[in-house]
Amino acid sequence: MRIAGIEGGKRLRITLAALVLIALFAYLGTWQLHRLAWKLALIERVERQLAQRPVEAPGRSRWMHVDRRFEYLPVTATGRFEHRAETFVQAMTVKGSGYWVLTPLVTESGHAVLVNRGFVDPARKDVATRSTGQPHGTVTVVGLLRLSEPAGRLWQSNNAAEGRWYSRDVAAIGRFQNLDDAVLAPYFIDANDTPNPGGWPVGGLTTVRFRNTHLVYALTWYALAGMTGIYAWIAMRKR
Repeated sequence: MRIAGIEGGKRLRITLAALVLIALFAYLGTWQLHRLAWKLALIERVERQLAQRPVEAPGRSRWMHVDRRFEYLPVTATGRFEHRAETFVQAMTVKGSGYWVLTPLVTESGHAVLVNRGFVDPARKDVATRSTGQPHGTVTVVGLLRLSEPAGRLWQSNNAAEGRWYSRDVAAIGRFQNLDDAVLAPYFIDANDTPNPGGWPVGGLTTVRFRNTHLVYALTWYALAGMTGIYAWIAMRKR
Protein backbone atom coordinates (compact mmCIF):
# COMPACT_ATOMS: atom_id res chain seq x y z
CA MET A 1 0.00 0.00 0.00
CA ARG A 2 2.81 2.38 0.85
CA ILE A 3 4.54 1.69 -2.50
CA ALA A 4 1.30 2.21 -4.33
CA GLY A 5 0.83 5.53 -2.52
CA ILE A 6 4.34 6.68 -3.47
CA GLU A 7 3.78 5.69 -7.11
CA GLY A 8 0.46 7.51 -7.08
CA GLY A 9 2.13 10.67 -5.74
CA LYS A 10 4.78 10.54 -8.46
CA ARG A 11 2.15 10.10 -11.14
CA LEU A 12 0.27 13.10 -9.80
CA ARG A 13 3.40 15.28 -9.79
CA ILE A 14 4.32 14.23 -13.33
CA THR A 15 0.78 14.92 -14.51
CA LEU A 16 0.63 18.36 -12.87
CA ALA A 17 4.07 19.36 -14.17
CA ALA A 18 3.16 18.22 -17.67
CA LEU A 19 -0.15 20.11 -17.62
CA VAL A 20 1.56 23.30 -16.47
CA LEU A 21 4.20 23.07 -19.22
CA ILE A 22 1.65 22.19 -21.88
CA ALA A 23 -0.53 25.16 -20.88
CA LEU A 24 2.50 27.48 -20.88
CA PHE A 25 3.76 26.34 -24.28
CA ALA A 26 0.26 26.52 -25.77
CA TYR A 27 -0.18 30.06 -24.42
CA LEU A 28 3.15 31.16 -25.91
CA GLY A 29 2.23 29.61 -29.27
CA THR A 30 -1.13 31.41 -29.31
CA TRP A 31 0.56 34.68 -28.33
CA GLN A 32 2.91 34.30 -31.30
CA LEU A 33 -0.08 33.80 -33.60
CA HIS A 34 -1.55 37.07 -32.34
CA ARG A 35 1.83 38.74 -32.98
CA LEU A 36 1.82 37.24 -36.48
CA ALA A 37 -1.57 38.77 -37.24
CA TRP A 38 -0.35 42.15 -35.93
CA LYS A 39 2.86 41.98 -38.00
CA LEU A 40 1.01 41.06 -41.20
CA ALA A 41 -1.38 43.97 -40.68
CA LEU A 42 1.58 46.29 -40.08
CA ILE A 43 3.33 45.17 -43.26
CA GLU A 44 0.14 45.58 -45.28
CA ARG A 45 -0.43 49.09 -43.88
CA VAL A 46 3.13 50.23 -44.55
CA GLU A 47 3.13 48.83 -48.08
CA ARG A 48 -0.17 50.60 -48.74
CA GLN A 49 1.25 53.88 -47.42
CA LEU A 50 4.45 53.60 -49.43
CA ALA A 51 2.37 53.39 -52.59
CA GLN A 52 0.58 56.69 -51.86
CA ARG A 53 1.47 60.04 -53.36
CA PRO A 54 3.29 62.36 -50.91
CA VAL A 55 1.10 64.63 -48.81
CA GLU A 56 2.01 67.73 -46.83
CA ALA A 57 3.77 66.85 -43.57
CA PRO A 58 1.52 67.32 -40.50
CA GLY A 59 1.51 70.86 -39.12
CA ARG A 60 1.34 71.92 -35.49
CA SER A 61 -2.41 71.42 -35.24
CA ARG A 62 -1.98 67.71 -36.03
CA TRP A 63 1.17 66.86 -34.08
CA MET A 64 -0.74 65.35 -31.16
CA HIS A 65 -2.32 62.86 -33.56
CA VAL A 66 0.95 61.64 -35.11
CA ASP A 67 1.46 58.04 -34.02
CA ARG A 68 2.48 54.66 -35.45
CA ARG A 69 -0.18 54.95 -38.13
CA PHE A 70 1.87 57.72 -39.76
CA GLU A 71 5.15 55.79 -39.87
CA TYR A 72 6.58 55.65 -43.43
CA LEU A 73 3.91 57.98 -44.80
CA PRO A 74 5.29 59.81 -47.89
CA VAL A 75 5.29 63.54 -47.11
CA THR A 76 6.58 66.86 -48.40
CA ALA A 77 7.78 69.94 -46.53
CA THR A 78 8.90 73.33 -47.87
CA GLY A 79 11.21 75.74 -46.10
CA ARG A 80 14.83 76.74 -45.46
CA PHE A 81 17.53 74.53 -43.99
CA GLU A 82 19.32 75.69 -40.85
CA HIS A 83 22.69 74.18 -41.73
CA ARG A 84 24.29 75.65 -38.61
CA ALA A 85 22.34 73.08 -36.59
CA GLU A 86 23.41 69.91 -38.39
CA THR A 87 23.50 66.84 -36.16
CA PHE A 88 25.34 63.65 -37.05
CA VAL A 89 23.87 60.31 -36.02
CA GLN A 90 25.92 57.15 -36.44
CA ALA A 91 24.61 54.94 -39.22
CA MET A 92 25.28 51.60 -40.86
CA THR A 93 24.01 51.46 -44.44
CA VAL A 94 24.52 49.63 -47.72
CA LYS A 95 27.23 52.22 -48.37
CA GLY A 96 29.07 51.31 -45.18
CA SER A 97 29.37 52.99 -41.81
CA GLY A 98 29.13 56.73 -41.37
CA TYR A 99 26.56 59.27 -40.30
CA TRP A 100 23.03 60.44 -40.97
CA VAL A 101 22.91 64.21 -41.47
CA LEU A 102 19.92 65.65 -39.59
CA THR A 103 19.18 69.29 -40.39
CA PRO A 104 16.26 71.45 -39.18
CA LEU A 105 14.00 72.70 -41.95
CA VAL A 106 12.17 75.89 -40.98
CA THR A 107 8.91 75.69 -42.89
CA GLU A 108 6.89 78.48 -44.44
CA SER A 109 4.34 78.19 -41.62
CA GLY A 110 7.01 78.92 -39.00
CA HIS A 111 7.55 75.50 -37.41
CA ALA A 112 10.64 73.34 -37.84
CA VAL A 113 11.06 69.68 -38.72
CA LEU A 114 14.24 67.62 -38.59
CA VAL A 115 15.16 66.22 -41.98
CA ASN A 116 17.45 63.25 -42.36
CA ARG A 117 19.07 64.55 -45.54
CA GLY A 118 20.95 61.30 -46.00
CA PHE A 119 24.21 59.48 -45.40
CA VAL A 120 27.80 60.75 -45.39
CA ASP A 121 30.92 58.65 -44.85
CA PRO A 122 33.46 59.78 -42.23
CA ALA A 123 35.56 61.53 -44.88
CA ARG A 124 32.61 63.80 -45.73
CA LYS A 125 31.50 64.65 -42.22
CA ASP A 126 33.27 68.01 -42.45
CA VAL A 127 30.93 70.37 -44.30
CA ALA A 128 33.91 71.81 -46.20
CA THR A 129 34.15 68.54 -48.14
CA ARG A 130 30.55 68.82 -49.39
CA SER A 131 29.80 72.54 -49.42
CA THR A 132 27.96 72.30 -52.76
CA GLY A 133 25.45 70.01 -51.07
CA GLN A 134 24.31 72.72 -48.62
CA PRO A 135 21.34 74.36 -50.39
CA HIS A 136 20.34 77.87 -49.38
CA GLY A 137 17.00 79.48 -49.98
CA THR A 138 13.64 77.77 -50.17
CA VAL A 139 13.63 74.03 -50.88
CA THR A 140 11.00 71.31 -50.95
CA VAL A 141 11.82 68.02 -49.25
CA VAL A 142 10.10 64.78 -50.23
CA GLY A 143 10.53 61.73 -48.03
CA LEU A 144 9.06 59.38 -45.44
CA LEU A 145 7.67 60.45 -42.09
CA ARG A 146 9.50 58.68 -39.27
CA LEU A 147 8.83 58.66 -35.53
CA SER A 148 11.38 59.81 -32.99
CA GLU A 149 13.87 57.23 -31.69
CA PRO A 150 14.36 58.21 -28.04
CA ALA A 151 17.23 57.26 -25.71
CA GLY A 152 19.61 55.60 -28.16
CA ARG A 153 20.00 52.00 -29.17
CA LEU A 154 20.78 48.75 -27.40
CA TRP A 155 23.90 49.12 -25.22
CA GLN A 156 24.60 52.61 -26.60
CA SER A 157 22.97 55.72 -25.17
CA ASN A 158 23.02 59.12 -26.84
CA ASN A 159 25.50 61.55 -25.31
CA ALA A 160 24.82 65.07 -26.53
CA ALA A 161 27.63 66.62 -24.47
CA GLU A 162 30.20 64.48 -26.28
CA GLY A 163 28.45 64.68 -29.65
CA ARG A 164 27.66 60.96 -29.78
CA TRP A 165 24.28 60.18 -31.30
CA TYR A 166 23.17 56.62 -31.95
CA SER A 167 19.48 57.24 -32.61
CA ARG A 168 17.40 60.02 -34.08
CA ASP A 169 15.91 61.33 -30.86
CA VAL A 170 14.02 64.40 -32.05
CA ALA A 171 13.40 65.98 -28.64
CA ALA A 172 16.99 65.49 -27.43
CA ILE A 173 18.47 66.81 -30.67
CA GLY A 174 16.11 69.79 -30.53
CA ARG A 175 17.27 70.65 -27.01
CA PHE A 176 20.92 70.24 -27.99
CA GLN A 177 20.48 72.59 -30.95
CA ASN A 178 18.39 75.08 -28.92
CA LEU A 179 15.28 74.50 -30.99
CA ASP A 180 12.02 75.48 -29.33
CA ASP A 181 9.93 72.40 -28.49
CA ALA A 182 6.80 74.39 -29.26
CA VAL A 183 7.79 74.79 -32.92
CA LEU A 184 9.72 71.55 -33.53
CA ALA A 185 7.74 68.68 -35.02
CA PRO A 186 7.80 65.48 -32.91
CA TYR A 187 8.78 63.42 -35.97
CA PHE A 188 11.51 63.61 -38.59
CA ILE A 189 11.58 63.09 -42.34
CA ASP A 190 13.85 60.65 -44.17
CA ALA A 191 14.62 62.42 -47.46
CA ASN A 192 14.14 60.43 -50.66
CA ASP A 193 16.81 59.61 -53.22
CA THR A 194 16.69 62.94 -55.08
CA PRO A 195 20.44 63.64 -55.60
CA ASN A 196 21.95 66.50 -53.62
CA PRO A 197 24.39 68.81 -55.43
CA GLY A 198 27.84 67.24 -55.27
CA GLY A 199 26.32 63.86 -54.43
CA TRP A 200 26.37 64.26 -50.62
CA PRO A 201 24.51 63.53 -48.40
CA VAL A 202 23.08 60.40 -50.07
CA GLY A 203 19.34 60.17 -49.44
CA GLY A 204 16.85 57.42 -50.05
CA LEU A 205 18.59 54.78 -47.94
CA THR A 206 15.66 54.12 -45.62
CA THR A 207 15.31 50.39 -45.00
CA VAL A 208 11.70 49.27 -44.81
CA ARG A 209 11.98 45.68 -43.65
CA PHE A 210 10.09 43.88 -40.90
CA ARG A 211 11.44 40.67 -39.39
CA ASN A 212 8.60 38.15 -39.32
CA THR A 213 9.39 34.83 -37.61
CA HIS A 214 6.24 34.61 -35.49
CA LEU A 215 4.82 31.58 -37.31
CA VAL A 216 8.06 29.64 -36.76
CA TYR A 217 8.00 30.52 -33.07
CA ALA A 218 4.32 29.57 -32.78
CA LEU A 219 4.91 26.16 -34.34
CA THR A 220 7.92 25.64 -32.07
CA TRP A 221 5.91 26.33 -28.91
CA TYR A 222 3.05 24.09 -30.05
CA ALA A 223 5.55 21.32 -30.86
CA LEU A 224 7.03 21.63 -27.37
CA ALA A 225 3.54 21.35 -25.89
CA GLY A 226 2.92 18.16 -27.88
CA MET A 227 6.31 16.68 -27.02
CA THR A 228 5.77 17.40 -23.32
CA GLY A 229 2.47 15.51 -23.40
CA ILE A 230 4.08 12.55 -25.18
CA TYR A 231 7.03 12.37 -22.78
CA ALA A 232 4.73 12.61 -19.76
CA TRP A 233 2.55 9.77 -21.14
CA ILE A 234 5.65 7.58 -21.80
CA ALA A 235 7.05 8.29 -18.31
CA MET A 236 3.80 7.31 -16.60
CA ARG A 237 3.45 4.11 -18.66
CA LYS A 238 6.98 3.06 -17.67
CA ARG A 239 6.18 3.64 -14.03
